[in-house]
Amino acid sequence: MPMEGGRTPLRDRLRFVYIGIYWNNHHHLLHLCPTVNGGILWANLHLLFWLSLFPFVTAWLGENHFAALPALLYGLVLLAAALAYWLLQSRIIAFQGTDSKLRRALGSDWKGKMSPALYLLGIIAAALGHAWPALAAYVAVALLWLVPDRRIERALQDESEDA
Repeated sequence: MPMEGGRTPLRDRLRFVYIGIYWNNHHHLLHLCPTVNGGILWANLHLLFWLSLFPFVTAWLGENHFAALPALLYGLVLLAAALAYWLLQSRIIAFQGTDSKLRRALGSDWKGKMSPALYLLGIIAAALGHAWPALAAYVAVALLWLVPDRRIERALQDESEDA
C-alpha cells in the first residue's frame, strides 16, 4: 500500500477492510455449501465482479478527497456487491432445498437486510452532496460485518458436533 506522510491512506485501509470482510464471510458461507451447481458458480462470479471494482472506486474516492460523486459511485458498487452476496446466498439456499443449512443459519438475516438499507441512505446522502454522512453509512455497514458471521460459525460448529 502506498504511504502518504508515513501512514497508509484511508482509502487503502477502507479497501483492505471491505475486501477482508467479504473474504471472511464468503469463506464461512461456502463452508455451508459442500457441493455447488452452475447457478451458484455464476452467482459467485457475479459477486467477484463487483468485488473486483473495489480498488478502482476506492482509489477514485481517495484521489478526489472523498467528494460526493465518487462517494455515490462507491456506494453503488458496495450496494451491488451486497446484492450479489445476497444472490449467492439465495442460489445456495435454492440448491440445498427446503431444509437448507444456510437458511437455518441466517434466520431472519437482519444484517443482510440492514446493509442495503444503510448503503441506500449513503447513496442518497452522496447524491445530495453530503459525502461524509454517506461514508459514515458505509463504515457502519463494515462495522456490522467486521466479525465473520457468527450465525454461520454456529451452524458450522453444530455440524461438526453432529459428525
